[in-house]
Amino acid sequence: MKTIFIAFAAIMGTLTLVGLEPANQLTGAFSTSLEARTASQRHNVEIAVRRLNGAVIKPGETFSFNGRVGTYSRDQGYRRAPVSYNGTLISSWGGGVCQVSTTLYNAALLAGLDVVERSRHRYAPGYVAPGRDAAVAYNNLDLKLRNTTGSHLQIKASIEGSQLRVALTGAAPPKVRVYTDFGSISRPFVVTNGSGPSSRVRNQGKVGCDVRVFREMNGRVELISQDSYPVMHRVIQRS
Repeated sequence: MKTIFIAFAAIMGTLTLVGLEPANQLTGAFSTSLEARTASQRHNVEIAVRRLNGAVIKPGETFSFNGRVGTYSRDQGYRRAPVSYNGTLISSWGGGVCQVSTTLYNAALLAGLDVVERSRHRYAPGYVAPGRDAAVAYNNLDLKLRNTTGSHLQIKASIEGSQLRVALTGAAPPKVRVYTDFGSISRPFVVTNGSGPSSRVRNQGKVGCDVRVFREMNGRVELISQDSYPVMHRVIQRS
């Protein structure tokens, strides 16, 4: 339960009851790098960050990322930006928003929140370790988190230089360790299409792997997720 400190003050002969909120405590925080993101992706991240920042999750409440941030459409100010679709980068409205949901997801894991809904990307993204991503796609994929801390939590999202940071404040931090267990790992190889003098990279290539993520909290270990990412081979186009 949130602790309420009571102060009494005599003002003009009247006894006044004043409720004093305790100072916010950092419950959990996580950062990811924006250095490799395009200008359009960063623009979309900035919009999502502004909408996410300041959200309050009541004790026992389930928070919906899509419900808070809304649609990632042109009329909401988003731009077309690269997203991965079946291993190929395409331009789509709101590209980059998944980095915001992923950063929130990791902060929530460290804060001890329950994960109600979370989806992985088809291929592991480069801004976070495999198994630690949280894909969103309005209206199909959402990130939902339940506040089990017993206190009101506030989400503080910001961009500090090249770092995207999400923090949850309001409750004492739990004793948490999040760790990853890798199974099989598949390394990409290079595929060359065409035989012309000039070349360009169509796909950068990504490692494929089986991965399990665990959380140890207050002496108890729980399996958070179990994911399998296919390998994406590096494709060079010659023309």
